[in-house]
Amino acid sequence: MTNLFSVFDPSSNLNNLSINWISTTMGLLMIPTTFWLIQSRQTIMWNKMMKNLHQEFSMLVTKKNTNKGSSFIFISLFSMIMFNNTLGLFPYIFTSTSHLTMTMSLTLPLWTSFMIFGWINNTQHMFAHLVPQGTPSILMPFMVCIETISNLIRPGTLAVRLAANMIAGHLLLTLLSNTGTSLNYLLLLILIGTQMLLLLLESAVAIIQSYVFAVLGVLYSSEVN
Repeated sequence: MTNLFSVFDPSSNLNNLSINWISTTMGLLMIPTTFWLIQSRQTIMWNKMMKNLHQEFSMLVTKKNTNKGSSFIFISLFSMIMFNNTLGLFPYIFTSTSHLTMTMSLTLPLWTSFMIFGWINNTQHMFAHLVPQGTPSILMPFMVCIETISNLIRPGTLAVRLAANMIAGHLLLTLLSNTGTSLNYLLLLILIGTQMLLLLLESAVAIIQSYVFAVLGVLYSSEVN
């Protein structure tokens, strides 16, 4: 099992120079071209998707204390996570979002900033949120404990969900590919077809998980308003 999970260890290097996390910054090299090139179909599709996400996130965030453009931080998170998830499907590219180092560094500052903003500006609302409406008086102490624990584990669950989904698909692809050397031609063709379907599924998971991460971030932010 140790050898099996060692494929996810950060071990990419070039002339003893670590390039494990360089894939995370590769998108920054591609973004500036969209500002001066004539818009292609890809750029138009991307802009339309960002506009739809902005409209959806703006509806989820409570409008009471919402400033214009408050959803852009979640669109940026969605774009960065989707880029890294998709990039990790290519050979010899380190999937940074499959490690808790990356996911926890995204979730902890986000959750901490929400909590600080909520408890400072909307203290009464945050206390009221610990007891759901209609809870019997005898169950209120237990509900406060349960809601507090569920609130504290949110950054962990958000980070583990993203990392586990990225690891699971890559691990399944690795397990199946290791059996290819001992198969005959017919089974090998079936294996290649299965790998292609799994790769298509992983492409969908890369987009879905980034969307889930962004939507949950929006929902957590809406609860502190």
